[in-house]
Amino acid sequence: MTESFNVKLVEEMKYYTPDPEYKRNSWLGDYQKAYDEFLTDPDAFWSKMAQQLDWIRPWDAVMDWNYPYARWFTNAKLNITANCLDRHVNNHRRNKVALIWRGEGGAERIYTYQKLLSHVMRFANALKKIGVKKGDRVCIYMPLVPEQVIAMLACARIGATHSVVFGGFAAAALNLRIQDAEAKVVITADVAVRRGKAIQLKAIVDEALINAPTVEHVIVLRRKEPCLDLHPTRELDFYAVMDGVPDECPPEVMDAEDPLFILYTSGSTGKPKGVVHTCGGYMVGTYYTSKYVFDIKDNDIFWCTADPGWVTGHSYIIYGPLAVGATVFITELTPDYPDAGSWWHLIQEQNITILYTAPTAIRTFMKVGESWPNKYNLNSLRIIGSVGEPLNPEAFEWYYHVIGKDRCPIVDTWWQTETGMLLITTMLGEKMRPGFAGKPIPGVTVDVVDKNGKPVPANSMGFLVIKSPWPAMLRTLYKDDERYRKYWYTIDNCYTAGDLAVKGKDGYIMILGRADDIIIVAGHNIGTAEVESALVSHKAVAEAAVIGKPDPVKGNSIKAFVILRVGHQPSDNLRQDLVHHVRTTLGPIAVPHEIEFVDKLPKTRSGKIMRRVLKAKEMGIDPGDISTLEE
Repeated sequence: MTESFNVKLVEEMKYYTPDPEYKRNSWLGDYQKAYDEFLTDPDAFWSKMAQQLDWIRPWDAVMDWNYPYARWFTNAKLNITANCLDRHVNNHRRNKVALIWRGEGGAERIYTYQKLLSHVMRFANALKKIGVKKGDRVCIYMPLVPEQVIAMLACARIGATHSVVFGGFAAAALNLRIQDAEAKVVITADVAVRRGKAIQLKAIVDEALINAPTVEHVIVLRRKEPCLDLHPTRELDFYAVMDGVPDECPPEVMDAEDPLFILYTSGSTGKPKGVVHTCGGYMVGTYYTSKYVFDIKDNDIFWCTADPGWVTGHSYIIYGPLAVGATVFITELTPDYPDAGSWWHLIQEQNITILYTAPTAIRTFMKVGESWPNKYNLNSLRIIGSVGEPLNPEAFEWYYHVIGKDRCPIVDTWWQTETGMLLITTMLGEKMRPGFAGKPIPGVTVDVVDKNGKPVPANSMGFLVIKSPWPAMLRTLYKDDERYRKYWYTIDNCYTAGDLAVKGKDGYIMILGRADDIIIVAGHNIGTAEVESALVSHKAVAEAAVIGKPDPVKGNSIKAFVILRVGHQPSDNLRQDLVHHVRTTLGPIAVPHEIEFVDKLPKTRSGKIMRRVLKAKEMGIDPGDISTLEE
């Protein structure tokens, strides 16, 4: 596939250059120098990163590559929690704040590294007391509260493999994940609190356990008064289960290749995929990217707005930032509750310095306008980041000017559940290009190729591939290794990400979205993200999603679903204006044949638009696996 991609857009050399202080003071320094060092000796590069962490036994080799299987830090022994907790308790960070939590109504809890370690060790001993041992699977289905973090770290402490399921999933989706992982214990809460309402998590767990024979115990965090009654033999209170256990729990000695967690991610068809990540490589990858990409310093307060139910939360709320020794902020508050100033108020109140959020949130804020963030002092921010869908140029501009005040670099990141760590971004201090995530980070080789693996010319659309192993890569799909192998055999000698991309002449990469999000109109490949970006660049549009519909003449026609900004109303005139806008922006071939104004779009809970759900509904067919759908 070498379809030329809107060359005007790709070649339009618009850059923003951060203050030189950012590069001068960053952990990485000069990007090109670091990247050249990696290319000269990849093993030495990763060894240097790994040596910054504590190991019980050093490795025999940095990597053993037996295509398509990699082993990283072979025969090394470690425990990731010793690096996230004990390492800091034994140095100057003992009384440093590790975790700040804000709930609704102003509730706040603060954990120093010493206090967090103490809670993790006691809960780890509680798990041992009820028979959880190394290699057992533990399902965690909780709201975003400190106990969720404690439960995950406690599992890792004793070598149990955690499988975190986002607290918004329904009973059937939860049951499928419990059954597939053969979980021995489920950890949950009576309720989650969302926009002032209590969501009954325990009732969902009860339904999910009707056909889950491997589960022996359910541990329940009881938050509401009066306390929920628990089954006397099977159900245990989160805090009561810790009564009488020892305060000390030495970390289990783990091999670098022992499983750390399973995380289920939705497939385009069929059941969700259980992505398996292991201890050593994942620890090094998330530590390295947290430190060198986000440039976390001791006085930073880092807020990743994801949930630990997603890989972003695993990697950039818990394991990566805590391995660096960061102060991490988490909250149950949503962006629009109690009002649209909720997050900006928290940034002002907590003096957040690094914000990592999703394009879907940014576009939601664009929809309600600048007046909300302008009410608050956001001067504490020094770095702002994006994760999830491609950050379209209009959202980049808004984020940079309105939230970053023209001074905060944007770290726009590309990665996947399967990659474990972010792989493409614009490193701190480098020139930023709206619409382009950036270049591969030092340590990673990425390219844009055709279906035969041959690099496509600059400014042409192709498949995004990773050309060599990286430490935090998935090792397999749980009980489905054949499906894992497809990542590496779709295009020979490459990991095929399933995303389409364009590489500019400067090497910067623009992510266009999933490969199955291409619409072929009259023989032309049209990327959905390209049309959506054109629509969103219109002053009336907050968000857009486009799909291809069968057409007897063109093969496909384009249908757009559009959410309008506040103050704009649907009309035939506006519809015609949008058609004209796309025509002048992209050309007649990309003009939507239909435009439907909608109030919301189907999204995963991590914020990705599920276009295939729109397409299935439009065509009256089954959309397949929709367990990750938000509503």
